[in-house]
Amino acid sequence: MAIASNSLFYRHQMKLLSPAISSLARMRLWRIEAWKNNPLDAQREVLQDLVTSAQYTEFGRKYSLSNLFNVRNLKSAIPIHEYEDLKPYIERIMNGEQNILWNTPIYWFAKSSGTTSAKSKFIPISKESLEDCHYKASKDVLSMYYQYKPDSELLTGKGLVIGGSHSINPVNTEAQYGDLSAVLFQNLPFWAQWLRTPDLSIALMDEWESKIERIAEATISENVTSVSGVPTWTLVLFKRILEITGKQNIGEVWPSLELYMHGGVSFTPYKDQFQKIIGRPINYLEMYNASEGFFAAQEKPGDDGMLLFTDHGIFYEFMPVSEYGKKEPQTIGLQDVEPGRNYAPVISTNGGLWRYLTGDTIQFTSVFPFRVKVSGRLKHFINAFGEEVIVDNTDKAIAVACEKTGAVVSDYTAAPVYFSDNANGAHEWLIEFDKAPEHPDSFIAILDEALQSINSDYEAKRHKSIALRMPVVRFLPKGTFNEWLRSKGKLGGQHKVPRLSNERKLLEEILCMA
Repeated sequence: MAIASNSLFYRHQMKLLSPAISSLARMRLWRIEAWKNNPLDAQREVLQDLVTSAQYTEFGRKYSLSNLFNVRNLKSAIPIHEYEDLKPYIERIMNGEQNILWNTPIYWFAKSSGTTSAKSKFIPISKESLEDCHYKASKDVLSMYYQYKPDSELLTGKGLVIGGSHSINPVNTEAQYGDLSAVLFQNLPFWAQWLRTPDLSIALMDEWESKIERIAEATISENVTSVSGVPTWTLVLFKRILEITGKQNIGEVWPSLELYMHGGVSFTPYKDQFQKIIGRPINYLEMYNASEGFFAAQEKPGDDGMLLFTDHGIFYEFMPVSEYGKKEPQTIGLQDVEPGRNYAPVISTNGGLWRYLTGDTIQFTSVFPFRVKVSGRLKHFINAFGEEVIVDNTDKAIAVACEKTGAVVSDYTAAPVYFSDNANGAHEWLIEFDKAPEHPDSFIAILDEALQSINSDYEAKRHKSIALRMPVVRFLPKGTFNEWLRSKGKLGGQHKVPRLSNERKLLEEILCMA
């Protein structure tokens, strides 16, 4: 009775505060319009702020940042870095040294969610990258959503965020690291904690089966108006909540739910599942928020691509994918990008990353304003036979096969099958279903046809099966992918199974577990 009374009191208070908060959110719109309409000017200012701030750091002195106030000089002086190149600097910061990559103290590190290596990456998080990138971008997302839906009651309830855990650094007790969401939770202002659920003691748990159970129990009675999280774990949570409550859909559990914010993996294979399990229409927004920074988000549901945030402490360059692996890869600026081409973002940030290759690949869906979509990872593709298949292609093909067969895919990965004395090449797929197709052969045929219609290079290699024969598809028992993630110590949070690989090591590991 007391819990219900407290919940009603909270809702009443938030209804009173909501108009004021939404008005504050709308007041940010003129700032958003300023950098949206003048992105090149915004980027020039960001670059100047970055080099001015970091010019007297160790990195700044090494590369003479005080002289690098234009892009040409920046490119000629500083090489493109991958994580291993910056790792020695980052390890020193984690051991307690400061003024190395950035000029303000760094005590927080976002632990990378990469799954292709047993070793994690630790991305430095400065006060500036928290305030002027991650939190600023989050406020801008809220402002854009209120512009789209002025009558929204989003802030009359709570946002359920399915995030990760954090740990104390055993080397230096001042430094802490964890999944990006955990770092953001720990540094939120006190008033923002009122707007989220569950309690931090649950949100930061690191054992995911128990965590899902606790989140479900803690949030069932809350007035949840928005949910954020990776689609796979969000679906696991929703299903558990329905088991506990006996309700038919999530809309019955949370009648005020109006928004789901997603990112990390393509939402295409999951959207039908969400619409069915929620049971009524809600809004969906895609975010491009990584450990390295909050890069982009949809301005409104249904947009083709996410608006690139150009005034949030990150300076962007774009490397055509064909340049990857060259001794001196070339990059271009926003003014030269073309829609539909694959680029690898190279970023310089207010967290101390300098000309850093994120590892993602993106495509621009429009320019002026600049909108992007994530097309895959630099190292997650199949091109063993010149087919140049990327994750965006396979996600779409999976979605088509599911739509036409009624199947529901929970996860998948694929890799090449190389030529042998007895057979030509192929793609081997490992697929885990929530609902398997009634006719597996039909699912495989549709998947192959869809991929041919999406990717002309794959279609050419499949012609008469001269280079590529029919895909080899193996249906895995439920839970196989999670077992593989658990074996890597990466179950939960934003960790995910790589969709594609150009060699077979990962696929063979998962096959062994099956």
